[in-house]
Amino acid sequence: MSKILVIGGGGREHAIACSFKRFGHTTFVSPGNPGMENDATVVPKMDFKETADFVKDYAIDLVFVGPEQPLADGIVDFLQARGIDVVGPTKAAARIEGSKAFAKDIMQRSGVPTAAYKVFDCLDDATSYLKSAGYPQVIKADGLAAGKGVVIAQDYDEARSALESMMRDKVFGESGSRVVIEEFLQGWETSVFAFTDGQHFVTTIFSQDHKPLLDGDKGPNTGGMGAYAPVRSAEKYRDRVEKEIFEPVLRVMREEGCEYRGVLYAGLMITEDGPKVVEFNCRFGDPETEVVLPLLDTDLFEISQAILDRRIDDIELNWGAGYAVTVVAASGGYPGKYMKNKLIQIDDGLRHRIYFAGVGRDGDGLVTAGGRVMMVTALASTLDKAREEAYEDLSRIRFEGMQFRNDIGAKDSRNL
Repeated sequence: MSKILVIGGGGREHAIACSFKRFGHTTFVSPGNPGMENDATVVPKMDFKETADFVKDYAIDLVFVGPEQPLADGIVDFLQARGIDVVGPTKAAARIEGSKAFAKDIMQRSGVPTAAYKVFDCLDDATSYLKSAGYPQVIKADGLAAGKGVVIAQDYDEARSALESMMRDKVFGESGSRVVIEEFLQGWETSVFAFTDGQHFVTTIFSQDHKPLLDGDKGPNTGGMGAYAPVRSAEKYRDRVEKEIFEPVLRVMREEGCEYRGVLYAGLMITEDGPKVVEFNCRFGDPETEVVLPLLDTDLFEISQAILDRRIDDIELNWGAGYAVTVVAASGGYPGKYMKNKLIQIDDGLRHRIYFAGVGRDGDGLVTAGGRVMMVTALASTLDKAREEAYEDLSRIRFEGMQFRNDIGAKDSRNL
């Protein structure tokens, strides 16, 4: 079996590590977190050179990059230049997530269905535009913002406040120096991943994230409060998604000189006119990964090798029957300033899987250390049963300030 180094430290990376482990591979995770220690060897955070040295010293066969930031910073370019097998897009290709303006330009040039938009570098120009716009409007920080740089403004005052926060107050740092303002798409959301070698690709089952903090899709946007898969009502759109979205985008990326290889995430809105792209991500989504990978019955290492060998079209993805539901347990105060160092208590009797994210260690126990603390994932033959069992397991977990949504997977798109 092979040795894999997974870069990242959240629930997504825990799920990736577990996917490799399920097929017998030895997995290291950097920086990981203490909750992963039963499933992988946790390695302290490393810079690019230290990562390359670790790969050589420990005879690592494959590096798999989880989060967007190291991809945007060029870790793939650095490791590839040293002859290291690494799955993920180059720095140039990762701009499809790192710059929303770049992504919209690529979509426009490739004819991909998406929301109409305008890009602004000047606060006054953006504010002036919004005075005559119809509402709601979607305002996005151009750069990376940990999944939180999006505001759906219902009126001009809310839109102006969002612009000022991003462009003047720099709540997302330099990521908000430029903004993309889009029309609001009506419909229901789903997402899908493509494993691609740059030219060919295979797509996964569809999943559905729940971004707002509160039940009924109320409250501020978060990095994701839960997800379920598969979304069977999205299957009828698969052919269109592959032919109208993934194929042309990958073609234009090749023409642009930034061929995309790795995992490409398409966040979709299913409208009256069919699927339209809300966003692309340059990696697995989180928490969608925590429901998609547990259902994947094909070795992720074989998929990774096919990406590297440019033979992804030889791979057939196999999927387990049934459904997966994951519910995020978050710290009090999230997605704003959140509580930390709260002791996590987990009773006996859990039936399913926990993927740990924002946790640390205090003595022999785990404590909260991030906004999203853990993801409780259940697999069952039906969606309702998976929901029921995920919440049963969640009832055995406690920490001060714990918050979660009660309706993950309840608004099944079969009924939309």
